[in-house]
Amino acid sequence: MQAEIVSVGTELLLGQIVDTNAVYLSQLLPELGIGLYYRWTVGDNPGRLADTLRSALSRSDIVFTIGGLGPTQDDLTKETAAEVAGDPLRLDEGAAEKLRSFFASRGYVMPESNMKQALVPVNGIMIPNPNGTAPGAVFELPGSKKIIVLPGPPREFIPIVRDWVKPYFAEKMGVDSTVIRSRVLRLAGIGESLVEDRTKHLMVSENPTLAPYAKPGECHLRITARAANADEAEALIDKMDANVVSVLGDRVYGRDEQTLEEIVVDLLTEQKLTLATAESCTGGLISNRITDVSGSSQVFLMGICSYSNDAKISLLSVDRKLIEEHGAVSEQVACAMADGVRKLSGADLGIAVTGIAGPTGGSDEKPVGLVYLALADGEETVSKRIVLPGDRLNVKLLTSQNALDMIRTRLNSCRT
Repeated sequence: MQAEIVSVGTELLLGQIVDTNAVYLSQLLPELGIGLYYRWTVGDNPGRLADTLRSALSRSDIVFTIGGLGPTQDDLTKETAAEVAGDPLRLDEGAAEKLRSFFASRGYVMPESNMKQALVPVNGIMIPNPNGTAPGAVFELPGSKKIIVLPGPPREFIPIVRDWVKPYFAEKMGVDSTVIRSRVLRLAGIGESLVEDRTKHLMVSENPTLAPYAKPGECHLRITARAANADEAEALIDKMDANVVSVLGDRVYGRDEQTLEEIVVDLLTEQKLTLATAESCTGGLISNRITDVSGSSQVFLMGICSYSNDAKISLLSVDRKLIEEHGAVSEQVACAMADGVRKLSGADLGIAVTGIAGPTGGSDEKPVGLVYLALADGEETVSKRIVLPGDRLNVKLLTSQNALDMIRTRLNSCRT
């Protein structure tokens, strides 16, 4: 069974409102075994909406519309769906009374235009809306095709989808249904092209499928499986997951919503180790990401934002001669910063970064995007030189990502 989503509203089309409703529905449909191939956004124009509905119905079994059920003249989704479905609207007295009661309870006189919200299909199904004044509707067409009309406000839309749409399709599809499950593998320290090259033999699989996605500072691999039930789908995913790990190993750092900073905090907690940071070009971003994680107070001791040379010298005990001889952006200074913050804080590990975020400050010898990272543990200090692309914010983000992955890799090596 295939579906399409049509979001209605000029404010969505112009980007004035982010379409979170379509995202919510898109994530739910695979759980019901319903495939989603297209999503549309249409302004408040009945002609264009009708064309979009007819086009969607020519390909798919179900078309969900979101929004356009209000009382104003530009709210014409239900009327347009009725026209396309060939199912006229009627006034539902229960919905009309709810409207009257809503306005009376607030001491208002209901405008006559609001009564259009109580219109429902003659031959279709009214979807109750306990959190708003406009019920949804199911318009049934020949060939078992359907247009399902849903309200736009999230506080109305989400409960209807959760409490009515989901049970409706679960019952309709019954024992013949299939489920679709997905898992995202999150990778760090490896680019999308290399990931694809190493896993291309796995990407020929049709069930489960494996697809790469580039993300800021990392790469994702989405595994999607279709099966008769959730357990069978998860088993297919587990097998593909294991195959990917056998090829990419430690580059797979997490799954689904796990972030790099969460993994770092978990590893520090597991190994009973503490961390301190010394940041120059990132301006405290690494510390911020770590402290966004609940429980980080048990493992994170201190963050020093040593942006100036004087701060590096006075707070981190960096030898002035190192800066004079090698520059603040250098391997030597990064190592001194990492060791300095480790000693100052008493932490087991000290991570430091220093670089040129741009857009100014670069040279032929030290271009914009040049960053040095260093990690000290009291026995040795390891460093890394990278040159990052993009603007100032991107350099800062990618530096923080590299620093967290450097910590993660070090902690993982202690487990083996």
